[in-house]
Amino acid sequence: MEPVSIGLVGIVCLLAVLFLFNIPVGFAMALVGFAGFSIVVSPQAALSSVASEMWRIFSSYGLAVIPFFILMGNICFYAGVSERIYKAAHAWFGHVRGGIAMATIMACAGFASICGSNAATAATMSAVALPEMKKLGYDKRLSAGCVASGATLGVVIPPSVVLIVIGLYTGKSIARLFFASLIPGLLLCVLLMASVWLLCLLRPGLGPSARRATLRQRLKSLPGSIEMVILFLLVMSGLYLGWFTPTEAGAAGSFFALLIVFAGRTITFSRLRAAIEDSVKTSCMIIMIVAGAVIFGKFMSITRLPFEVAGMVAGLEVPRFFILALMLVIYVVGGAIMDALGLLMITIPIFFPVAEKLGYDPLWFSVIITIITTLGAITPPVGINTFVVAGSARDIPLETVFRGVSYFIPAFVICILLLLIFPGLVTWLPGLMVR
Repeated sequence: MEPVSIGLVGIVCLLAVLFLFNIPVGFAMALVGFAGFSIVVSPQAALSSVASEMWRIFSSYGLAVIPFFILMGNICFYAGVSERIYKAAHAWFGHVRGGIAMATIMACAGFASICGSNAATAATMSAVALPEMKKLGYDKRLSAGCVASGATLGVVIPPSVVLIVIGLYTGKSIARLFFASLIPGLLLCVLLMASVWLLCLLRPGLGPSARRATLRQRLKSLPGSIEMVILFLLVMSGLYLGWFTPTEAGAAGSFFALLIVFAGRTITFSRLRAAIEDSVKTSCMIIMIVAGAVIFGKFMSITRLPFEVAGMVAGLEVPRFFILALMLVIYVVGGAIMDALGLLMITIPIFFPVAEKLGYDPLWFSVIITIITTLGAITPPVGINTFVVAGSARDIPLETVFRGVSYFIPAFVICILLLLIFPGLVTWLPGLMVR
């Protein structure tokens, strides 16, 4: 059998292993990659390659960026940052019709900017925002939908764990990926808020207004959120101006997060221990996904499947946009049936060379596929965010959550269309960075 054919069989086997045996995606990629390498070359060569690749991965200085940013987010999470951000947004915008839902989306964006995880953001904001919206008489579909959809900002607004993994896997600058995703993340946030405004304008009963907060209450709500704004600006400005590498930015962010929470006495040592334990567990999971993806990618490269596909696609006499649209449809469907990070790690070895061969900017392509696959976090049948929200709110059925997120899917579509039409929304900020 030709190497390219073995590569195709390997992809089919990987999907079969994932869906039939429910093996974690990192281990599944490592297993299929090792077996495929053994068949194409030899078992001895596969053992040698896996050993060298695992050493290279786990001894990589750049890989430390993952636990540092995860630790920063967990410190803020266990210090109750999400509640303070939500209270501030509530105080300033709660009196507007649908304002609590808008405040929830803004709080999701604020927490996402220091957390980087959509599932963590969904779980946190479900506990914080859903009881308040229930008390005010918000429609369950709108309240659940805005939490689940707003939480997707966790993998778009930097620091995003997904973008970190893409950068490590493709060799692209993590700092530039962060800045490439900043404007699209804020744009998506605005579009989600606009969806709430339009829904409440057309159907006022969905989101009643709350009592207007006094100026004193508004000013009193600011300190807890301003601290996190300062932390975010410190990390991003350090990256922008070249003061930090991404790894140093993660370390500095974790250190200053500790200073902030200890100075404000908002965290106990037991909570700090829980933050560290959660960071270790999450980091190990993500690092294993990266390791498995590298082994699988090594197998793909020796079969030359990605290069053959790239060459074949480049030779097709069709507009390059048609090929891009086909890849995006695959990401939409794939994101709806499996975890976004796992999907990206499986498809990047094949689609990234194709996109570069077609002349698309790698930063732009990375942000586009990140937004499209995170849409899968709110679409059936997987929709991890919807399951998190339904699990957190026992009185809101999963069906209601899915109906709620359907209100916000047009915002994702509009955001993606704008990025396709105006790629400068992605590439402008990275182009201004200090080299």
